[in-house]
Amino acid sequence: MNTEITPQGDVSTVRLIYILYLVSFIAGITAIIGVIMAYVNQDDAEPWLQTHYQFLIHTFWKALILSLISMALMVVVIGFITIILVMLWIIVRCVKGLKYIDAREAHPDPTGWGF
Repeated sequence: MNTEITPQGDVSTVRLIYILYLVSFIAGITAIIGVIMAYVNQDDAEPWLQTHYQFLIHTFWKALILSLISMALMVVVIGFITIILVMLWIIVRCVKGLKYIDAREAHPDPTGWGF
């Protein structure tokens, strides 16, 4: 186990990206900024932080795909329900990710669809 202290800046960057994802419900461009930041920072981060960057990148792309599917389904009304479910899915993933980052823990399932 790595006993080195992680620079606060690395943890703060991950925390900021989670917050940018949450703010994207108000200003959608912030999610794009967040995913770019995740791609830029993931290779230089410690292994446990790399799991968070990987989780954030997967969250962005999966949310984008699910949102596009939901928008297409709005023609048959069910898309209005699925887009709300996608939004809840993003919120829960971000809150859980913030919980792990505050505890200084690696994300247990960075590539999964769950939380």
